[in-house]
Amino acid sequence: MYCAACGTPLTPGLSYCNRCGASLKERSVSKSNAIPAFLTAITLIAIAGLGIMLGGALAMKRDADMAQEIVGFFMLFTFIIVVLTEILLVRQLSRLTGSAERPEPTPAPGFVPAPEARALPARAPGEPIPSVTENTTRTLEYSRNQS
Repeated sequence: MYCAACGTPLTPGLSYCNRCGASLKERSVSKSNAIPAFLTAITLIAIAGLGIMLGGALAMKRDADMAQEIVGFFMLFTFIIVVLTEILLVRQLSRLTGSAERPEPTPAPGFVPAPEARALPARAPGEPIPSVTENTTRTLEYSRNQS
């Protein structure tokens, strides 16, 4: 079995890839149920927003006898809120459908893992674990010796 994100060979039973950290668990949530929900939300918000905009403007003008400038500002403000909400929902929907259509990468035939991805040799039980920073620190001794 290989990691779908980086192509590293995996040992069975892992939850995450050792090399890139990608989740290896199967996703049980179906994305097909989210698409109709987003479409329904987009439609309902558009209809309700336009209803609030027009009904509120009529009520403000007829019942509250407000000035035309205030009613116009209310309609503009309501329209901006509805449009921004619609844009955000459409962006989320496009992300959802775009991720469903993207194919998962598969390793090339004859893929050979890098030497650092191969299994480490077995150690004796009393032998200490080597440090990750061993042989990685550099000194500035050479820069002091230069003229």
